[in-house]
Amino acid sequence: MIVNYSSSSSEDETENSSKNDSSPSRKRGKLDSESSTSEPLDHGSVKSKAGKSANLTPRLPLPESVKEMFRESSEQWTDKSDEHGGRLRSFQHERGNWATYVFFPYEPEEAFLEVLNEMMVVTAAHDIPLKLSEEFHLSLSKTVVLRHHWIQPFIQSIRTGLTHFQKFFCSADKLKVYSNAEKTRTFLGMEIFTGKAQLLELIKILDLTMKEFSLSTFYKDPSFHISLAWCVGDHTERLKKACLSELQSLIDTHEDGPFHIRLNCTELRCKTGNKVFLFSLQ
Repeated sequence: MIVNYSSSSSEDETENSSKNDSSPSRKRGKLDSESSTSEPLDHGSVKSKAGKSANLTPRLPLPESVKEMFRESSEQWTDKSDEHGGRLRSFQHERGNWATYVFFPYEPEEAFLEVLNEMMVVTAAHDIPLKLSEEFHLSLSKTVVLRHHWIQPFIQSIRTGLTHFQKFFCSADKLKVYSNAEKTRTFLGMEIFTGKAQLLELIKILDLTMKEFSLSTFYKDPSFHISLAWCVGDHTERLKKACLSELQSLIDTHEDGPFHIRLNCTELRCKTGNKVFLFSLQ
């Protein structure tokens, strides 16, 4: 689901924010102690009560589908890495938690895909099991966890911070090898070399929102990049030594001249769970 947010209007919000986890309890009415204890018990009252009981409608059994709705909190969730390419989560999945990150999307050109295919042939020849990324983007936040009722205020905070931010242009041309903090995955990326000043200003805005919700801010000295391919495990040094220079030569000696990724930064996005929120820059 994609929800569009411009920097000047909030009317397009489609997700209603949930209330706080706890709400003040309602005052209960006083019990009518007089009616419960003062009536004498006689045969007439017993018959009257028996008659009322006979007229009560029997309760229907609760459907199984309704029962299932309340089992979430007690069920144990198990991460199955084989369902997503062998990747392991950086944090334990919990129901009601939404993995969230902010990014600029990159729509690949045909020439870009051709270069990528050539690069995959080279890495396969060196027995390095890289897989192409399913989508290409420039990350501007770490992946953080939002509770469902935080989503709308979180998105509103970002939107407010971006009110006057101007669109700009980025480009990348140098390959670089990265790994995640846990050293469980290795990435081949292309590092941004123009537009870094604007990206750093964006990070300042996004970090204010992260701090507001007590979430992790971005890296202190970030290497902005677009991930091209990845593999499970720490193959950082092996990839650097075996074929990084050979892969870079494919970029530098492209038939139409050195290949650059050109990214028009006009629309920032935030993905949380299965929803994507859009922020159009001025």
